[in-house]
Amino acid sequence: MIIGIDHIYITVSDLARSELFYDRVMTVLGFRKSVFAIHGDTHIQYFNRHFGYVLRPARGANVHEAYSPGLHHLCFRADSVADVTSVAANLRAAGIDATEPQLHSDYAPDYWATFFNDPDGIRLEVTNYRLERRERHDAWDVPT
Repeated sequence: MIIGIDHIYITVSDLARSELFYDRVMTVLGFRKSVFAIHGDTHIQYFNRHFGYVLRPARGANVHEAYSPGLHHLCFRADSVADVTSVAANLRAAGIDATEPQLHSDYAPDYWATFFNDPDGIRLEVTNYRLERRERHDAWDVPT
């Protein structure tokens, strides 16, 4: 059985520019950082206890388009609405253009989120650990 996401790789058009951006974002989100090379390409990994988020240089010049096939957005989960609010304030204090957190009841009755884009236009989100997700986790082995 799969128990989680191990790592996510993001290709970036300008590694130095993205590193500056993600250094600020991932510090706010509580990630640590390492740098390594694969086949001569520098990779920058941000990681927490659960997974890694890795930047690697792109090999093409295509612009990210969220509505083309591929990644639409990536959502990080915080524990509570208060945490989402704190993350958004800390992102803005770090110079990241994060939206004001707000309730998105059309997604779920308790869905709070803040949104922002990375330098290549990848949409990022931070949301709270909602009741439906907690219940699904806690009752996974309970027969329905």
